[in-house]
Amino acid sequence: MKILVTGATGYIGKRLIPLLLNDGHEIICPVRDKKRAENYYKEQQNITLIEADFLDASSLKIVPKDIDAAYYLIHSMSNSAKEFHVLEEKCAFNFKRFAETTTIKQVIYLSGITNDTKLSKHLLSRKNVENTLSSKSYALTTFKAGIIVGSGSSSFEIIRDLVEKLPAMIAPKWLDTKTQPLSIRDVLAFLHKALGKRELYNTSYDIFGPEVLTYKTMLLQFAEVRKLKRSILTVPVMTPKLSSYWLYFVTSTSYKLASSLVNSMGVEVIGNKSNINKILDVEPMTYKQAVKLAFKKIEQNSIISSWKDSYISSGKLKNYVGEFINVPKYGCFKDYKKRTVKNRAKTIDKIWAIGGETGWYYGTILWKIRGFLDQFFGGAGLRRGRRHPTELNAGDALDFWRVIYADKEKGKLLLYAEMILPGEAWLEFKIEGEKLCQTATFRPVGLAGRLYWYAVVPFHWFIFNGMISKIVKV
Repeated sequence: MKILVTGATGYIGKRLIPLLLNDGHEIICPVRDKKRAENYYKEQQNITLIEADFLDASSLKIVPKDIDAAYYLIHSMSNSAKEFHVLEEKCAFNFKRFAETTTIKQVIYLSGITNDTKLSKHLLSRKNVENTLSSKSYALTTFKAGIIVGSGSSSFEIIRDLVEKLPAMIAPKWLDTKTQPLSIRDVLAFLHKALGKRELYNTSYDIFGPEVLTYKTMLLQFAEVRKLKRSILTVPVMTPKLSSYWLYFVTSTSYKLASSLVNSMGVEVIGNKSNINKILDVEPMTYKQAVKLAFKKIEQNSIISSWKDSYISSGKLKNYVGEFINVPKYGCFKDYKKRTVKNRAKTIDKIWAIGGETGWYYGTILWKIRGFLDQFFGGAGLRRGRRHPTELNAGDALDFWRVIYADKEKGKLLLYAEMILPGEAWLEFKIEGEKLCQTATFRPVGLAGRLYWYAVVPFHWFIFNGMISKIVKV
């Protein structure tokens, strides 16, 4: 089949596409930023990347019309735009209008469980998107999931941070809210097996795990899997805003995502029973099984996708890494260093392993202080780390940087700063002949930007000198 997959660079999309390719399907992926997607799929056959944006209906003209089925995986957990639900509805409407001009027979949409009488803005938006996608021209199959548990998922990483960092917690009362967590493997099984199933045309199903758990129980069961003793006291005095700050400072989430999650976590996510498990022959695993499976993936360094790589993990960079690939030359301050490369392969390996658990090779305490200050003022800090210890692709999060360009063969890595700054910053590593060139570029905004640069020049001299020397050292 020829299948259109939206959200190809997202958490679900990057895991679903390999399953479809293994079945021999041809995949069409409309993406807002082609450069971000190319590294993930460049070695795959039967996949076509097309730069298109469903917020811009005119950009969809280049998307093929001879398509058999489609997956609608466009979601937003960011509340940076007050009218995000309008944007989500516009995306769905533009998709529907486009799909109605094609040969698409089935659209599969992943939504959220919306059975509670009081829904958060995000869950209401999911419900409205489902209504918008409904059409007489094609059959809509909707799956509604609650908390998704898997390596790299936002809920998994937040729970992991809380359990592993805090021996005891005084937590908000929403930890007593009930939910039915579902493993990412089971979510993919539902989405994968539903393709082409005529009996699922124009149907909607809740998909959920076999247990009804509170968030508190999930935290304690997570601790059991990790063989940690944890105690939790829930209190009714934490406002949603205070709860958001609590999540933000303790976990690796951004404040915007923390706020969105807090608003949703007050809603019970209990699914309506159906025969969908039997129809698709899926037997969802327990929460503990899902956590154990996630850690196996982490131990094997085989995390395919992570919420941290999404742009909302910082909120500074919006849609296109390509916009920042041309480092400005005028009106900028630069710190330029050059060293002789003794072993090209080892030097490149060191560059590609930078950040995360490896660190930045020199002045570790200063990097940590900068990360703390960034987090204090609302930035990402160093908490995001990196998805893989030795692999980097355009669009990946790397501590408080974003990978803009990564080419091992050319020996070039370009990073863009997502930290809180009075300006914009780039950090480039590039091997030219037998030399490693390391360039930090800062484009200031106003007087504050210039004062900031002069204030940190002494630290830059110390850190950047030490860093490049360590990188080329064999």
